[in-house]
Amino acid sequence: MRLTDDEKAMLDGAEGPAVAAAMDLLVRYGEALDAERLCDTRNVAGTTTQPSPAKARLVAEGGWNRAFSVLSLDSDETLDIPDMKVPTCQLQQGFGPDSVGIAPYPREFVELQTQAEAFAGRRGVNILATCTPYQVGNLPVRGEHCAWMESSAVVYCNSVLGARTNCEGGASTGAASLTGKIPYWGNHCPENRFGTHLVRVEERVTSFLDWGLLGYFTGDLVQEGRPVVTGDLDRPDLVDLKHFGAASASSGGVEMYHIPGVTPEAPSLKEAFGGRRVPEPLVYGAAERRAVYETLNNQGTRTDVDFVLLGCPHASVDQIRAAARALEGRRLHSGTQLWIMAPRALKDVADRSGYTAVIEAAGGRVLVDSCPAMSRSAPPGTRVFATDSAKQAHYLPAILGIEAWFGTLEDCIDAAVTGRWGGELR
Repeated sequence: MRLTDDEKAMLDGAEGPAVAAAMDLLVRYGEALDAERLCDTRNVAGTTTQPSPAKARLVAEGGWNRAFSVLSLDSDETLDIPDMKVPTCQLQQGFGPDSVGIAPYPREFVELQTQAEAFAGRRGVNILATCTPYQVGNLPVRGEHCAWMESSAVVYCNSVLGARTNCEGGASTGAASLTGKIPYWGNHCPENRFGTHLVRVEERVTSFLDWGLLGYFTGDLVQEGRPVVTGDLDRPDLVDLKHFGAASASSGGVEMYHIPGVTPEAPSLKEAFGGRRVPEPLVYGAAERRAVYETLNNQGTRTDVDFVLLGCPHASVDQIRAAARALEGRRLHSGTQLWIMAPRALKDVADRSGYTAVIEAAGGRVLVDSCPAMSRSAPPGTRVFATDSAKQAHYLPAILGIEAWFGTLEDCIDAAVTGRWGGELR
């Protein structure tokens, strides 16, 4: 790799051993990727505070410096970790103290995470604790080089915001936070951001459910490609686009998509493909819509629902408000729990707006910082859950060994109130 004089100085230890270890990791990482150089980043989103048995063992050995050195810098030595060099935020993590008694999450992990937040916060990590940092203050500008983890955040960052990031890991984000550098490859390069597949929508996409179905269809077909989506689409909002991206990153590995006239790097179909030949379309019609819906519901056999999960990716204020309105004057079934996952900052807004009170009066909960997939935690005894998230319907049955139903917000709220699944494709 070609390094600048400043980068060579960091590698040689001019800014201390931890920065040198970080730069060494980035050079090895970049060479493995065949990247020619590094690029500057001032926006890192990682998972420094997420608890794990390995992290607990390392903390017991040598404190949080030890854990960060091994897991985030790939160092055998215990290094003194300095302040983050560039703006860095914490993504979603485990359940915190305010979920004790609600989510069955190990108390030792809650304590470990509280310690981790203090360690990271003292070094300049913003504890946003959400998979949707763009909803709560971390909003990179078009063309900005970032170093983000979390597949649903990465696809939103590239596609909707027009910023640039690959799907990074704990080590690369840890190293980037101390150096302000990341390998220049993949989605950082303009030539790698043009469309690879054309998806033509012939069955109108109008709702949150439909954007999830379309995303799941698209990811399954294009895998790690960059789809360009055209056709019979109602104009999407933030919530629709985060559902579409999360679904396409779950069924496939989509890190960027274009919707001509909607997403910033696709003013037109021609520009979405960079002037290259437009490929033959992959058609999404009524039959495809029905097939995707059935795929997402083929893991449900029992109609009794123990658990309803909303807010994946983490809910917006509008989504929390919609759930509150659907629950107004109603009460959850005695055998069913409802969790709505949200960023802590947006739960505060929901609290002040009265939405949380309505949800709690019905028996539901608005929980923060985490989700059942991240924490591997659901209400005790859960056998069947319902969700409006294509991503959770995809992952949670495998993670927790439970059955899943997928449908609209209204279907899910009805299931929470009646204790039974009655959703159907309309």
